[in-house]
Amino acid sequence: MNMNRLLAWLPVDQRKPLLKRLLTVWAAALPIAVATWIGRKGDGMPHSFDMSLVYAYAISTFIWLFTDMARFAFKGVLRSQAPYYWPPALRAGLMLLIGVPIGYVLGTLVGDAYAGWSTWDLWRLNTNRFVGMLVSAIVISAGFVTFFFQRGKAEALAQEVTQAQLMLLQSQLEPHMLFNTLAHLRALIGHDTERALAMLDHLNDYLRTTLQASRQPLHPLAEELSRLDDYLSLMSIRMGPRLAFDLDLPHSLATSQVPSFILQPLVENAIRHGLEPQVSGGRIEVQAHTDGAQLLLTVRDNGSGISELALAESARPLTPATDRPSTSWGLTHVRQRLHTLYGPRAGMHISPVPTGGTCVVLTLPLVLTLPLEVPLAEV
Repeated sequence: MNMNRLLAWLPVDQRKPLLKRLLTVWAAALPIAVATWIGRKGDGMPHSFDMSLVYAYAISTFIWLFTDMARFAFKGVLRSQAPYYWPPALRAGLMLLIGVPIGYVLGTLVGDAYAGWSTWDLWRLNTNRFVGMLVSAIVISAGFVTFFFQRGKAEALAQEVTQAQLMLLQSQLEPHMLFNTLAHLRALIGHDTERALAMLDHLNDYLRTTLQASRQPLHPLAEELSRLDDYLSLMSIRMGPRLAFDLDLPHSLATSQVPSFILQPLVENAIRHGLEPQVSGGRIEVQAHTDGAQLLLTVRDNGSGISELALAESARPLTPATDRPSTSWGLTHVRQRLHTLYGPRAGMHISPVPTGGTCVVLTLPLVLTLPLEVPLAEV
């Protein structure tokens, strides 16, 4: 619990990568300590191996703190952007020019306190050796930080490719829903003008919010459910009393970041394959809750249930062959998007409801942003 509080200011999905980079720095500090210990034998100064270890690990750790960790502590000043928070090249260079010397000085002070002498005395005894140690330590540390920076840029480029894939997947979904809605609207215009106008109003609201959401791959969960409410209102006009729905969103999760349109395919699939085949229709429930650092989104219906074929196809491994048509297009679409955006950190579980119907649970990392200006009551 104390560790969680200590790291609460860091983005959840960046904590493990930060730890991995620290372990890499520590792994490199060992051979540096060995080289420093061997090199100091000719200085006439204390050169025990444990001292070299303390110097190497203290200096490398402080430099890591004032460079890698500083990206998050000063992300506003550095203009570090999510999801990897690597600052632009110029600001990254300034961060290195400031962070590396500060980290070196503080790490050296820790080593001096352990050794019981001052490294700065080496300046008087062996100036060339002192300058060599200083330059080599800074160059090696800066090299590591630069390597991490370049790798971060490569990850950001890969993320851009991922976003392009997500936009392609989303472009496949939007016409699918729109064409179905327009077909239902056309059927109503001829014999029920009032319902047609109500449906047109909901469609207008839906398309307006959809246009805003299409410009970003992630948005607050409250916006996702708001648009889902418009969609279900459209469907309830067409189905009448045969469709009932309930959206349950705790206020604490309103700002959770989720992929745009991630729930609509599940709801549309539940209506098409679960509720519409039944004369009495049915009910759809959408709920959000947390399990540790994971956000769980549940879509449950009391319809006719999922077929064994669709269940098998939804569990099929994601390969290029997944692109071929299937009876569970909506489920496949959601799985592809989760896999593209989160990899193994997200998943989808489908199970039949014992009393009839289907339950789909999405699990993805919990990422919260600043509170929304729009009241949750509007969802």
